[in-house]
Amino acid sequence: MKKRPLTGTITALVTPFRKQAVAYDDLARLVEHQIKAGIDGLVPVGTTGESPTLTHDEHLEVIRATVAAARGRVPVIAGTGSNSTAEAVQLTAEATAAGADALLVVAPYYNKPSQEGVFGYFSAVAEATDKPIILYSIPGRCGIEISVGVVERLRAKYPHVRHIKEAGGSVDRVDQFKQAMGKDITVLSGDDSLTLPFMAVGAEGVISVASNLLPRQVGQLVELALADEFGKAAVVHRRLYPMFKSLFLEPNPVPVKFALQRAGLIGSAEVRSPLSELTQATTTTLLAALAAFEVKKARK
Repeated sequence: MKKRPLTGTITALVTPFRKQAVAYDDLARLVEHQIKAGIDGLVPVGTTGESPTLTHDEHLEVIRATVAAARGRVPVIAGTGSNSTAEAVQLTAEATAAGADALLVVAPYYNKPSQEGVFGYFSAVAEATDKPIILYSIPGRCGIEISVGVVERLRAKYPHVRHIKEAGGSVDRVDQFKQAMGKDITVLSGDDSLTLPFMAVGAEGVISVASNLLPRQVGQLVELALADEFGKAAVVHRRLYPMFKSLFLEPNPVPVKFALQRAGLIGSAEVRSPLSELTQATTTTLLAALAAFEVKKARK
């Protein structure tokens, strides 16, 4: 399968903190590490980037800093969704002005609107930018999914709405989108551990948490699947699977930040409240997974 824009391995970036302030130097180093490893795109200020705990100014500054660090080498896909349509529209317009190449827009959470309300929300966001929009369906966090019918309507009305990050845990959803829209919709896995089965039925990549730590390995899995080398991809998947599971034993991004600090890729594993530091039980399991990839404690 030929790789299309906004496909392949796209990293959902963490937002590094030091003493609870955004560590922009660590962010720049992480971006450089990703690009040198061959990543296909970067998503700042998504859930993995702890966007709910960033101030409005921090949210936009992280986008600007990521755009500056990327220097046009890979697309920067800014998270701009909200449970308020007005806020999502404002963030989308401001992220576009800040130089984002595309937007990742999560379904409106907590409010639990009808599907007509979901259509109205995404329509308003689509009219605030001419940049590509990746819809983001994650019912476990939002309480609702984005229906296939709503995606069809959005796709028909807005030429720049042709991607969806699917994080509902159902391979069947990929089939539903492909049956309804074929090549007119690009599906990206929102779960590292489901990347391979999703791609087997038509997804074209992943927006990955694990690729913060292991960009080359996750990229290899995706490249093999895109080349229809599913037997070889399965071997890579099985090696990565314990890491995929370990990184989600506690709320994201707590485990991956611990792993990134241990690898010396960021200076601190800090998260912002209400998230809390990794428990000892999870630390033990994660250290075993890290050892399998020879991720050792970085020297200071």
